[in-house]
Amino acid sequence: MVLGALTAFLQLEPDIDVVGGARNGREAYSMAQKLVPDIVVTDIEMPEMTGLELIATLHSWMPDIKSIIVTTFGRPGYLRRALEVGARGYLLKDRPASELVDAVRRVHRGHCVIDQELAAEVWQAEVDPLTERERQILQRAADGQSSLEIASEFRLSDGTVRNYLSRAISKMGVSNRIEAARIARAKGWL
Repeated sequence: MVLGALTAFLQLEPDIDVVGGARNGREAYSMAQKLVPDIVVTDIEMPEMTGLELIATLHSWMPDIKSIIVTTFGRPGYLRRALEVGARGYLLKDRPASELVDAVRRVHRGHCVIDQELAAEVWQAEVDPLTERERQILQRAADGQSSLEIASEFRLSDGTVRNYLSRAISKMGVSNRIEAARIARAKGWL
């Protein structure tokens, strides 16, 4: 529903052409490879590939592509990670749609557009202690995958996966992967 509404709203603008719409991250990546858009507008949480993974993957393939995240997750950790992977815009879904139109135009001109209240919070937020691999593995574990399934996906040994999980649990100061994932998610690190 949100995809349809955003697409319809952006198509009303005479200087903006919406060239595609995807229901998940993998579909968005595939479409972007074929269509080579100037800007990708994405959410953080999507099936099959998160918006952060999408942006990072797109930027490794197409360094000049610009991206804007439109999300409900107003957490400093998410914003920091979005900027680290190359997002040029970060807007919250509860903002007026006209702000998205303005953000698309400004990002296209080379500017960054970030929710001001959230940007102020980033300065005071705790820094994410997880490495990218710890984050990926903790996310998979939180999604219910076993250590063996995670090991197979990343072509690692079961022991290596357990070591990554152990380090993530230790960094969170908790006793198990469920608590570690809960805290990391609440802070916007997952």
